[in-house]
Amino acid sequence: MTVPERLHKPGWKMLGAIFLVALIMAGAWGARTVARRMAFFRVRTVEIRGVRYLQPNEILARLKVDTLMSLWDDLEPLRERVRHHPQVTGVTITRRMPGTLVVTVQENEPVALIQSSNGLLPYDSLGHELPIDPARTNLDLPIVATRDPVLLKLVGSIRSAEPRLFSRIEEARRAGRDEILLTLSRSTTERPHSGSDTSASRAGTLRVRIPLGLSVERLADIFPVENDLARRQLHVGELDLRYRDQVIARLQ
Repeated sequence: MTVPERLHKPGWKMLGAIFLVALIMAGAWGARTVARRMAFFRVRTVEIRGVRYLQPNEILARLKVDTLMSLWDDLEPLRERVRHHPQVTGVTITRRMPGTLVVTVQENEPVALIQSSNGLLPYDSLGHELPIDPARTNLDLPIVATRDPVLLKLVGSIRSAEPRLFSRIEEARRAGRDEILLTLSRSTTERPHSGSDTSASRAGTLRVRIPLGLSVERLADIFPVENDLARRQLHVGELDLRYRDQVIARLQ
């Protein structure tokens, strides 16, 4: 068998393909090695994206990027430094030629404020205290009486699924072993009438009583009830969802 005939066999073709890929990879590795030594690709700018509660300087301090770092250096150590910040849930770092690193951060969302000896502190839905200074950041969050995982999970679920309802929650607390009481600000369609003088009316709040384990979808049943009561000009002090497929309105 001649040499050209051998080269047309499947085995030789596969070896040739592997050899070609190896040459390409070696060339790419060599080009990257050369690029890392070039001053043209030194990191001169770090762009921080996605921060809301964190200060960009906190991310920069964790990155520890110096003036000798190349854009083509391994980015994994930088990702790990940022990822271990307790306020960060995810981070991606990309390159932008010729000398910019773009750091995009996903932050851990606070869902409630809990009273402590140091004042009101922010927590996430898993019960972790977050390193956010309420004095420097406007945190419009509900107050949860204690570090109760059930309450924190509930307000976190409401934040994700029903943000318009979450924005109205002023307080969440236990009202019994199997019962939760939410205090809501009143909707724009249901405001206290000028002639009402009850304490709840003056406070401008609505109580919603729910059982443990109630779904957010079921909690959203209060919206049509509120709208119907407002249409009939009835002032409600409390909505009770503890009964199956019912919303009991207690009027004032």
